[in-house]
Amino acid sequence: MNYYFVLLVVMLSIGFTLLGAYFLYTFYTQKKLQKILAQPVSKEYIAILNKIPLYTRLNGNEKQQIYKSMLLFINTKEFIGIQVEVTPEMQVVIAFHACLLLLHVTLHNCYGNLVTILIYPHTIIAKQTSANGGIFTKGEFLLEGQSAGDTVVIAWNNAKKDAYHLHENNVVVHEFAHEIDFMDGSADGVPPLAYSKYHDWAKVLSKEFNKLSDVALKNRDWGKYKLIGAYAATNEAEFFAVVTERYFEKPEVLKKHFPELFAQLNDFYKGITNEE
Repeated sequence: MNYYFVLLVVMLSIGFTLLGAYFLYTFYTQKKLQKILAQPVSKEYIAILNKIPLYTRLNGNEKQQIYKSMLLFINTKEFIGIQVEVTPEMQVVIAFHACLLLLHVTLHNCYGNLVTILIYPHTIIAKQTSANGGIFTKGEFLLEGQSAGDTVVIAWNNAKKDAYHLHENNVVVHEFAHEIDFMDGSADGVPPLAYSKYHDWAKVLSKEFNKLSDVALKNRDWGKYKLIGAYAATNEAEFFAVVTERYFEKPEVLKKHFPELFAQLNDFYKGITNEE
């Protein structure tokens, strides 16, 4: 028998097997998603959502849409409690704020690379070692949350406080802004954008980041940059995460003091905030 003919038959067999496996996987995945979305509305979930100010800002259609997104999020991500039991409240609060960011953003997946959410009961005391001129020093710092692509870490005491009271900060929004930043392959303060929008985004955010960095370095004459704060001057990725917090928590104040920055964020997030 001709060697190349046998090789062709083998390759075709492998190809058809892989294609069949792909269609079976797609079929069962779709069935699973349909089953999730067919779940009746949970009164417990709605009661929790009604206590979240950012949820009450949404219109009826947005509430229906985000509820479906939350069901998919809760049922496809692994929530792990570290020295704490994971509760429906934790899942709802985290899922809502994560899905809020992408409510009107058209992307190929909704945090498709995210696998695990680790929940700690309180702010985490993390250890850090740094080197300067060959001298190594060890220290501790407080960690409210962290994002590492496939894993998000949340300190529940901070997340719960932020969820039910509007102020400048929101740890869940912050960490999931990082997740969005990761979607284009690097944490550089630039979310997945159409090529035509990249120049304006980079121009506006770089300008404000550089001005903030200069103010933070001098640590005086903060003026309007006090709204954004020193932590946002750490790097472009942190700047994007922090201004995303301000966009959702204090949209009217951000627009007043940083109209160009607000416009870029509003164009990406599609204006889901209803200003009062």
